Amino acid sequence: MLSTRTATRTSLASKQTGARVLKTLTSSTSIGLQPSFIVVHQYGLANSHRNFSTTPQHRIKEFFPEAEAPSVRKTPAAWPHPIYTPDQMAAIPIAHREATTFSDKCALGLARFARWGLDTVSGYKHDKAVALAKKDAAAAQTKYGMTEEKYMIRNIFLESIAGVPGMVAGMLRHLHSMRRMKRDNGWIETLLEESYNERMHLLTFLKMAEPGPFMRLMVLGAQGVFFNAFFVAYLISPRAAHRFVGYIEEEAVITYTREIADLEAGRLPLWEKTIAPDIAVEYWKMPEGHRTMRDLLYYIRADEAKHREVNHTLGNLDQKNDPNPYASVYKDESKPHPTKGMEHHQPTGWERNDVL
Repeated sequence: MLSTRTATRTSLASKQTGARVLKTLTSSTSIGLQPSFIVVHQYGLANSHRNFSTTPQHRIKEFFPEAEAPSVRKTPAAWPHPIYTPDQMAAIPIAHREATTFSDKCALGLARFARWGLDTVSGYKHDKAVALAKKDAAAAQTKYGMTEEKYMIRNIFLESIAGVPGMVAGMLRHLHSMRRMKRDNGWIETLLEESYNERMHLLTFLKMAEPGPFMRLMVLGAQGVFFNAFFVAYLISPRAAHRFVGYIEEEAVITYTREIADLEAGRLPLWEKTIAPDIAVEYWKMPEGHRTMRDLLYYIRADEAKHREVNHTLGNLDQKNDPNPYASVYKDESKPHPTKGMEHHQPTGWERNDVL
C-alpha cells in the first residue's frame, strides 16, 4: 500500500548553503497505485517548491543540488527558451495528422502501441473512466480518477523517455555529416535542443518528486530499449522516425491537456496551491503572478505542441538535402514561416512547399 505524508520544513544556516531540517507530521491516505510499482511520499513544504516525493526515505533532500564551485556564479541554459504568451499557450489545440502513406501508418501504429504501454505501467485508464462516467460519474472518479501522485509518476516516466529521440537523431546526423564531410543544413542543433527541452521537463518534475528504486529500474529498462529501437529506426528511415515522434507528441499534448482540465476542474486540489520550482521559473522566464502548477503545465504542453509541429514538418522534408526551416532565415520575414516560438504554430506540421 502506498502512503502520503505531509511535512513542514524549516531552514538552518550551514557552512555552505544552509541545511534543511524536516519535521514530519502524521496524516496518511492510501492511493490506488500498484504496490510493486513505486512508493510515493507527498510533502507540503514551507518555503519549498518540492511538493511530492517518490522516494521510500522518511526525509527529503535536494535531489540534484547545484555543484559547489565558489568561482562560478551560475550556469545558464545552453538553449534559451523562446517566450510564450498566455494567449499562445491557451490556444494550443489537440490535433492529429492523418496517416496517408504506409510508413506513416506504421509510425502511427507504433505510437499508439507506445501510448498503450505507458498507460498500462502508469495505471492510466482514461477511456474506461469516460465510459463509466456516462453511467456514474462518482464511481468513475473513484475507480479510475487520476491523482496528483499518479500524474507525477506518469510525467516523470514520460519525460525520462521523451528526451531520447532528439539526442539519437542529432547524434546520427552529426556522425553522418562527418562521414560525408558535408554540412547538415541546421538539423542537428534543433534536434539536440528538443532533447534538451524534454530533459528540462524532467528536471522540473524531479524538483517536485523523487523516484524510488523501482521507478529508476523501469526508466533504465525503457530507456535502453527505446534508445536502441529508435537508433535502428532512424538508420532505416529518418522520415518515418520523425513522423513517429510527431504522433507521440500528439499524445503528449492530449495527456497534458487532460491534466490541465483536471486541475482547473478542482480534481487535483494539492496542485492548486503548488508553485513552480525555481528551475522552471528561470528556464521558461515565467512572469510574476504566473508561476503556479497550472501555468507550468501550460508551458510544458506548449513545448510538446511545438515538438509535434517540428517533427511532422521534418518528416515532410528531404532528409538528406533540405535545410532545417527552424534554423533558416527567410527572405520575406513578413510571411508566416516556421520559428522556434509559437508565432505561426502549425499543429500538424508545415508542408514542404510552404517552407521551401
